[in-house]
Amino acid sequence: MTLILKPGAVTLAEWQAIYRGATAALDPACRPAIARSAAAVAAIVAKGAPVYGINTGFGKLASVRIDAADLETLQRNIVLSHAAGTGGPMPVPVARLMMALKLASLAQGASGVRPETIDLLEALLARDLIPVVPSQGSVGASGDLAPLAHMTAAMIGVGAFHVGDRIVPAAEALAAAGLAPLVLGPKEGLALLNGTQFSTANALAGLFEAERLFQAALVTGALSTDAARGSDAPFDPRIHRLRRHRGQIAVADSLRGLMTGSAIRASHLEGDDRVQDPYCLRCQPQVMGAALDVLRQAATTLETEANGVSDNPLIFAEDGEALSGGNFHAEPVAFAADMIALAVCEIGSIAERRIAMLVDPALSGLPAFLTPKPGLNSGFMIPQVTAAALVSENKQRATPASVDSIPTSANQEDHVSMAAHGARRLLAMVENATAVIGIELLAAAQGCDFHAPLASSPGLEKVRTRLRAEVPHLDDDRHFHPDMEAAIALVRAGVLAEIVGAAALPAVTA
Repeated sequence: MTLILKPGAVTLAEWQAIYRGATAALDPACRPAIARSAAAVAAIVAKGAPVYGINTGFGKLASVRIDAADLETLQRNIVLSHAAGTGGPMPVPVARLMMALKLASLAQGASGVRPETIDLLEALLARDLIPVVPSQGSVGASGDLAPLAHMTAAMIGVGAFHVGDRIVPAAEALAAAGLAPLVLGPKEGLALLNGTQFSTANALAGLFEAERLFQAALVTGALSTDAARGSDAPFDPRIHRLRRHRGQIAVADSLRGLMTGSAIRASHLEGDDRVQDPYCLRCQPQVMGAALDVLRQAATTLETEANGVSDNPLIFAEDGEALSGGNFHAEPVAFAADMIALAVCEIGSIAERRIAMLVDPALSGLPAFLTPKPGLNSGFMIPQVTAAALVSENKQRATPASVDSIPTSANQEDHVSMAAHGARRLLAMVENATAVIGIELLAAAQGCDFHAPLASSPGLEKVRTRLRAEVPHLDDDRHFHPDMEAAIALVRAGVLAEIVGAAALPAVTA
């Protein structure tokens, strides 16, 4: 699948499709703006007046004039010197998204790159040649310099590409694909390695995975409510209209819909002596609704950032000017990443409390640790401990990154966003929370088993049936890890949302 990108107007759905494997090509309508921008840089070079990033040094060395004969070397040098990242390579899907974000940014005609530079980046995406980019080294200001320099280094034949499941030296991979290494023109090295695309790609990846997590957690939360024979009265729309938060209203509607038709719920509408359920059941609309609102706000910020131009200086071809500014400062991305981290942390946190409630007979009314023979069997005792460990790890990771700063480049860059740190942690946090939701899926299904022959709602029963196709009811203790991995895989792949249907669950990115 090849998406046609309209620079400045790409939707979140399109960015997500690229992240999940689609290739991307530019709308030809953007080509005249690219040519005008490149011509403006050529005119600036011809005039010879000092313009930052075109014929000067960089950062603290901006006052150093560079002779015309050295401009090609200047651009190559900035790429090689800035390719100073460390750590493991960023995941291929995230790196692919980063490349597409850079392509769409450069194609808006404000960066001064030549059409052939755009062509190479587009060709790499078409052939799924993804540069190997170390994941550490950006502070989220002056652009994501080190990661984007590694991307650019591969384009000039230095470094390496992912080619299928192999890592191939850049020059070799380009030659095999019939592509020539890029020879950088004036400003092009700076344009390619300046910008927020590394941070934005990681934040978007976290957002896309957080949406799957959020929707799965609504399904398991409803199933846990049934397993504990909890009340759906707290999901009454009249309660939530009075508070007015859109996310809370949407979550309550979803939970109520997921439980509609449950024979388990109907069995104790009369005669249940419990007045109120624990917060982990009763306050799901308030907690998950707040998470939904925060995730949607982050989505709005990231969609705006993804469609913007964030390198420096910017070329205004109509005026023949190059203006230096600070669009490379990734503070909006840092804030969005922190918001996503908080939401992911809370989604896992309240789910773990539901697991803890289900294994506690005093709270759930179910057999201790959800096993028919407690004592002889430990049942779900340690999976709950694992969930608690993962939640605590996410709490530690959720500390805001955006409030940190450290001066760089001899204090020329004296306030930075730490957006790269904030965004890069998100996939790991989502994976932790996904494991928690997988454990809850197992526990909630086990809890509902004890209410047989009564069934849950039609939608939730489909979820249980899908789980039971891979994981049977737990009678006596067995090797638990395979059961957990099977359930986690269902959550990770978005299967729970597919089963109950998109209409049953609020979307984050739609």
